[in-house]
Formats: sequence, structure tokens, C-alpha cells
Amino acid sequence: MSHIFHSPSAIRSMRIANCLHRHQLFVALVRTYLPGLLLVAMISAVAVSLGQFSWLTEHGLGVLSLAIFAGIAAGNTTVIACAAQSAQGIRFSKHHLLRLGIVLYGFRLNFQDLADVGISGFLIDALVLSTTFGLSIFLGMKLLGLDKNTAILIGAGSSICGAAAIMATENIVSAKPEEVSVAISTVVVFGMMATLLYPFLYHWNLSLHLVSVRAEFFGVFAGSTVHDVAQVVAVAHAAGDQAEHTAIVAKMGRVMMLAPFLFLLSLALSKKRVSSDQSAMPHQKQTQAISVPWFAFVFVLMVAINSILTIPKHWLNVIQQVDMCLLSMAMVALGLSTNLSMIRKVGSKPLLLGGALFVWLMAGGMMINQMVSYLF
Repeated sequence: MSHIFHSPSAIRSMRIANCLHRHQLFVALVRTYLPGLLLVAMISAVAVSLGQFSWLTEHGLGVLSLAIFAGIAAGNTTVIACAAQSAQGIRFSKHHLLRLGIVLYGFRLNFQDLADVGISGFLIDALVLSTTFGLSIFLGMKLLGLDKNTAILIGAGSSICGAAAIMATENIVSAKPEEVSVAISTVVVFGMMATLLYPFLYHWNLSLHLVSVRAEFFGVFAGSTVHDVAQVVAVAHAAGDQAEHTAIVAKMGRVMMLAPFLFLLSLALSKKRVSSDQSAMPHQKQTQAISVPWFAFVFVLMVAINSILTIPKHWLNVIQQVDMCLLSMAMVALGLSTNLSMIRKVGSKPLLLGGALFVWLMAGGMMINQMVSYLF
């Protein structure tokens, strides 16, 4: 057995080398993410400033809606030139800052808020998810003649949580990159339409008193029918705090259904693949990773902490301000990632399917919400 002894100078050299390596790693990370983060932060600051105008908020354009539209405007004009340098920071903001913002949003809620949504809210989520996905398979494959993967991906994105659900479902169906791009583009188009249309219809209805719709009802309706988590936050924020609270809870219930949805979809598809897989590779078993939306469960944990512990108001205010900044930056990143030129490349059939599902989510989703609310 041999022992290796290092002299003090050798140890110092190793420490210096480690420090240099860490410094180089830190510099590389800064160069990778900082340009995009700074870009997102600057546009977010503009959106926050515009959000102080009462006229805009009275017409349903809150800070988060403004952040999305500012991102779209910037991303489809001058910012395209520096997209390569900013891409990683924008992607980080869209995915990680959004999830962190949703997690911190849990400190605005407690178990009473979850109880207010209750079993009826989760039943609405389940009905909207199942009917929308089933309609996507029927319309996409039977009427429009789309391939199975595209119909499944568009249905998953429309019925659960937008692009995140599509990326998770991609692993289950072994989709091609172009199929994923078409599905994401389609869902983004109609998700953005929802971001603009829902607040407009809500405030238009309030001004004309056409239908009696409470803020809590609108929140559950938005949470159960709008495509993406970020879009739900923007839509409900424009209708007030109560609508925002219930929308977030309803949407989180819908997001948490992603894991069982992927499991059931994997089982259904595996039955059809058994014969072909056995003939091609009789001794190999295929395994597929299921992406679990852990941030939704951490969100519930934060709600539990806020319900059990007494957190000083000062700290809650700080958390809420940080949360709003994170969500605003995530909305900007979402807008920057929306390439309007993709709409022309998608083709008519996926857009027809996405449009039909969008109409169903609004009309059928409203019917489901009213029916369940009446029963409970």
C-alpha cells in the first residue's frame, strides 16, 4: 500500500488551479446567461413602468400582459440581431424564472384558497383536459388527416400546460423535431390570442353587465382553459387579485395532472407498439422517461408553509415584489421566444386544429365550468 504526500507548495498550486477553474467556470456562465437576463430585465422594467398607468389596467392590460406584448414587439424587431447572444438567458428566464415565480406565488395563498377552489375546481380541470385531448385526436386524425403525433402533441399542449406539456409528451410519442415545432407554434399562437382576448372579454362584460361572472369564477375558468402557465397568470392578473389566486390554484391542479396523463398515454401507446417492438427487437425493453412537473408540488409546499407558519408582513411584501419581478421577466422571455414568422410556416391544418380546440376551450370550457359550479 503506497502513500502519496504533497508538499505545501504543491497543495498551494492545486488550490490556485481549482480557484482558476472555478473563476473560468463563473465567467463562462456569466457570458452565457447575462446578456439574455439583462435584456429580459430591461424590457420587464419598461412593462412595469407602463403598468402604473391606470388607463391600461382598467382595460385589462396589467403588468404581466404588457410584459408579454413588449417581449413580442422586441423579439420580432430589433432584438433579433442579438438573439444568439441572448438565447440562453431568455430560455433560462422562460423556464426557470417562471417556475421559481410560481413557487414563490405559493406565499400569496393558504389552504383556505385551495379549499375555495375545492373538488369542483379539480373536476373542472379533469373534464376540460379529457374532452380537449379527445377532441384533438378525433378532429386531428379523423377530419383533418393529421398524423397521430401532431394530433397528440397539439392536444396535450392545448389541454394541459402549453409548450411544457408538448416537450414532456415528446418523449412518450418519440416525435420528430418538426412535429414538435409545429405543435408548439400552434399552441403559442392561440395561447397568445387567449392572453389578449380573455381580459378584453372580461372587462367588456363588466362594462355591459351581460353575464354575472364573479372574479373567482373567472379565475377558475382561466386556469382550466388557458394554455400556458405564464398566460394564465397574465390573463387572471388583469382581472384582479382574487381571480389571479383562483386561476393559479386551478392551473396548478391542471399542471399536476400532467404526470398521470403521461403515464396513461404511455400505457395506451405501448399496447400498440408491442407487436412491432417484439418483431424488431424481441429481447430489448424500451424505457421512456416521464417528466414530472415538480415545481407544481413545491408550489403546494409553499402554500402549506404560508398556512402553518406566521410570516411577518414585511417579508411577505418582499417575497411578493420579488415574485412579481420574476413573473414579469418570465413573461418577457415568453414574448421574446414568440416568432411571428412561424405562423406562416405552420400550415393550415395544425392551425385549424388549434383554432377548433381554442374555441372549445372557451365555449366548452365555460359550459363545463358552469355545469360543475351549478352541481357543487
